Amino acid sequence: MITDDDYLYYVDRALNGMAGIVAGLGDQLANARPPFPGANSPYALLTHCLGVVSYWAGQLVAGREVTRDRDAEFAGTGLVGPLLDEVAVVRGRLADDVRAAVPGARLRGAPPAAFLGPDRELTQGAALLHVYEELAQHHGQMEILRDAILAGRPAGERP
Repeated sequence: MITDDDYLYYVDRALNGMAGIVAGLGDQLANARPPFPGANSPYALLTHCLGVVSYWAGQLVAGREVTRDRDAEFAGTGLVGPLLDEVAVVRGRLADDVRAAVPGARLRGAPPAAFLGPDRELTQGAALLHVYEELAQHHGQMEILRDAILAGRPAGERP
């Protein structure tokens, strides 16, 4: 079995990667959407990932009340600085939640079907794996978004 530190190492790699992309793009480009149907902006995707972590680890594993508007996460826009501050806050809470989790224990609630999580009953450990799954897949997606956004800009307008 992996340790809490091993788990957090890989989660941090995904979060750091996404935060680095958003920071590197800056306020304007981080909020840009590439010209693909239904594409998200890097800012919105990172906002969604923070919602995933807060809900799945904070509410379902740790038992904190979390108010989440999943649809609004994908419409999120704003300045990069405050979003990166929120990444640090969420990362700190996640570390505490992981260290307090009982991997084989039941969740402290049932996720709504609309949240598109795994379609089976989960343990706290499985919910934490779902958090990592979401962060890893969205990190890769954000790398593609960044490349598409930058490919559409003249070289002189790229960060």
